[in-house]
Formats: sequence, structure tokens, C-alpha cells
Amino acid sequence: MEQPSKRERTRRVLAEHALELFERQGFEATSVGQIAAAAGVTEMTFFRHFGGKEQSVLTDPFDPVIAEAIGARPAAEAPLARTARGLRSALGELSETELGTVRRRVRLIACTPALRAAAAAQNEATTAAIGDRLTADGADPFAARVAAEAAIASLTAALYEWARGGRRTLAETIGAALDVLETDRA
Repeated sequence: MEQPSKRERTRRVLAEHALELFERQGFEATSVGQIAAAAGVTEMTFFRHFGGKEQSVLTDPFDPVIAEAIGARPAAEAPLARTARGLRSALGELSETELGTVRRRVRLIACTPALRAAAAAQNEATTAAIGDRLTADGADPFAARVAAEAAIASLTAALYEWARGGRRTLAETIGAALDVLETDRA
């Protein structure tokens, strides 16, 4: 397994310290300077890695995994089924450690209005990536966009439900949400 670069390690350390401070002090009460100091770097270094403190929580390393998993599905599948099944596959790639970090991030986002708004805007990029992938593989552009929008809305609802401490695991919660989308599973 390839070792992460110094840049990747620094980015992870900054994100972890940001998350810890946001959980302890609150998002609004935490400054970039505090995050940088906790990580042992300068504010300039923080801004080399993130455009702002929101991005330290919202930057999602799983978007490329999602697009790849959808791309690995047979192009002949209907766009919505392909997207839902690709999301199921991508979920299976997450480790327990990653799932723990995801829960912490989503809990913070769910209870912080500024982060919820920023997350909604960021979902547009994920939706576009999914729609572009489906269209590139021959799906009708409108059908691809609708499938991507429906999948991301379903995923977001599932993540917020799970983060609030629902009784199901992440996999079960997302699976239940995706079941609603897949007519052959309803």
C-alpha cells in the first residue's frame, strides 16, 4: 500500500484537529488560527490545503469513489438503478475508521446551519459528477441528472438520519434509502 504524501498527511491532520475543535467549541467559535495552532502549522499552511474552515469538514474524499463505483456498473442499467447500485458498492469500500469520521462530520454538518448550506452547495458537484458519468456512458442527459439528484437527496437524508443516532448502521440506513429508489427492491 502506498504511503500518503506529506501534503495528504498534513491535510488529514488539519481536518482532524478542525473536527475536534468544532465538536468541542462549536463551528462558529473556532477560528482558522486555532485549527492551525492545534495542528502545529501556520494559518498560511491551513489555507494551502483548505479554502476556509468549512472545507476542512466538507471536503469529501469519497466522491471519486462514488463516481468510480457508478462507472463500474453496466452501462445498460437504467440511470437510477445504476446510480443506486454504484452507491451501495462504494459504501462497501469504507472502513470502520472512515465510517466513524463520516458520522462525526455529518453530525456536525447536521447541527450547523452554515455547514448544512455549504454541504448542499457541495452536493451540486457530486450530482454533476454522477450525471456526467452516466451521460458519458450513454444515458440521456435529463435522465442522468434526475437519477443523480434523486440519489444524492436520498443519500443526504440517510446520512442525516444516521448521524442523529438512528438505530441502523450506516450501511443499513443508506440501504433503506436506496431501496426506496430501486423499484425492484421496494
